[in-house]
Amino acid sequence: MNVKSVFTEHFGYGPALMAKSPGRINLIGEHTDYNLGFVLPAAIDLCAFVAVAKRDDSIIRLFAKDLDEKYEIDLHALVPVENHWSAYILGVVDQLLKSGKSLTGFDLVLTCDVPIGAGMSSSAAVESATAFALNELFGLNLERLDMVRLAQKAENEFVGVKCGIMDMFASVMGKDAQAIQLDCRDLSYQYFPLNLEDYKIVLFDTGVKHSLAGGEYNLRRQQCEQGVAALQQRFPTVQSLRDVELSMLDDEFKTSVTDIVFKRCQYVIEENIRLEQGCALLLQNDIKGFGDKMYGSHKGLSELYEVSCKELDFLVSLAKEEESIAGARMMGGGFGGCTINLVKADAVQDLYDRFSQAYQSTMGKELKMYVTVPSTGSALVDIV
Repeated sequence: MNVKSVFTEHFGYGPALMAKSPGRINLIGEHTDYNLGFVLPAAIDLCAFVAVAKRDDSIIRLFAKDLDEKYEIDLHALVPVENHWSAYILGVVDQLLKSGKSLTGFDLVLTCDVPIGAGMSSSAAVESATAFALNELFGLNLERLDMVRLAQKAENEFVGVKCGIMDMFASVMGKDAQAIQLDCRDLSYQYFPLNLEDYKIVLFDTGVKHSLAGGEYNLRRQQCEQGVAALQQRFPTVQSLRDVELSMLDDEFKTSVTDIVFKRCQYVIEENIRLEQGCALLLQNDIKGFGDKMYGSHKGLSELYEVSCKELDFLVSLAKEEESIAGARMMGGGFGGCTINLVKADAVQDLYDRFSQAYQSTMGKELKMYVTVPSTGSALVDIV
């Protein structure tokens, strides 16, 4: 049953329009976005879909098909419910109202095939789809970058997760068969064709769920800010870790911060360097060389940034033994979710069969696999 028929069945009339926004992968550059560094995401072929219609009052009625849950609230009395799916939709409404946009109530149905907690940013997909749909429904004339910023602020301020801008940017701005090198300091960006040839982008899902709102994500951000504050004492032009050269992390800096803060800063700076080197390798169609950078990224995320977990580390260690895998690393906020792997197309099924058996026997968990395709960003869906 598609989102249009669900809307009609639930509300008793048809939607005015439907929109979709994809989840995302990130090839390299993790936890660098809120440090104003570089990221290399791509939108994927798994999306959040919304169907909407205006109301003539101030009531917002929401229905989440996948959860079979409904939620109702007044437009002028928006309050987030902690750890509730409605916050991702209502946070967007909250930001539109704060920016002076004129809205009425509306009915909305949501369905999403982006796996929750797998590091593909289902939350950004929902926020971006909502922003895109409401922009069309109410004729708000927002540019795509406006929607990106609005969706980020919704998650920062209403949901309470201090995420960077990468997830929403990829969801709204993605293009078929291309990755986006995004400079998170000034939002300049460049599309890189993903000439993967006989490689596929494969995600192995640990089945371990993470909740970024739980505090670890925000804690990493605070630790990076502590490092910046210490560096500013000697280097006043430093505004973020993006401005820091590796040579600045010298003995004097090391004695001015905790070991943990030093490691966090080291990882972020090295990850920015890896990403730029990786993009140069993509231009040379050197998939193996790019894959080596992915392995380096995982090592840093696990040992310096400490956002991995035993399940992620186990899957990456398996990948390193396989000639048919060019590179692998954990992807997303961490503490669970997926590893992203560049896998020879003819080896995908065999690898999954062997990895899932090893994962079950070692970790006692089922291993899921997603083969993703870099795809287009937010768009209207044909309503017929």
